[in-house]
Amino acid sequence: MPHGAAFDACADGVITVPPGTCLQVAALARFQQLAVLGLDRLPDRVVLDDVVLVGSGPVALGCALDLCRRGAARVRVLTSRPDPPIGCVPGVECVTSVVRGSASVVVDAAGTPRRAAALLTKGGTLGLLGTPEPVSELAALDLHRSGWTVVGMHELLAGLACYQDAYTTAATWLTWHMDPHLIEGWCRIVFGEGAPALYTAFHGPNRPAEPVVIFSWE
Repeated sequence: MPHGAAFDACADGVITVPPGTCLQVAALARFQQLAVLGLDRLPDRVVLDDVVLVGSGPVALGCALDLCRRGAARVRVLTSRPDPPIGCVPGVECVTSVVRGSASVVVDAAGTPRRAAALLTKGGTLGLLGTPEPVSELAALDLHRSGWTVVGMHELLAGLACYQDAYTTAATWLTWHMDPHLIEGWCRIVFGEGAPALYTAFHGPNRPAEPVVIFSWE
């Protein structure tokens, strides 16, 4: 989120922040908004008692938060990162492995659909929330024989009319139901002139621990 940067407030798809929303919530709600719209696309029969979430970045964090909002009893986050901040979301358990073919609901937030599909039990449901590479593939024969349901979760599938509602839902829930100290711990504010160095750090071992980075030009 380029805090303080100029933009056209009348452009299509621009969302407004509910009054009284702090900066960190405004940024974090953008990622939870993706999950609000994506998870709404799951079939009604899907039960969110034990969800496997692949990935631990900002998209995964937004998904974990919205699963919490929806009352998911347990969310296992599959990640190789040691002690990722997403582990502080209520109900989340970070794991380094999941038994193949054991999960009834898997949400891929890392853009790795084949890896996520391998975790599904027969008749399971796979949600594609992270953006896959153009060359990513799922074998049709596997889908056929395993009876999987695959749900595309692109944020704009619901239409712009739902866009603002989803954002307002996320921002309002975060403001009233999540510990402010946790929200601050998931975000890092960086002055604009520090952007080049930070972008370089994203590709190395010194990348920020916080999933959400806010650039400020104040």
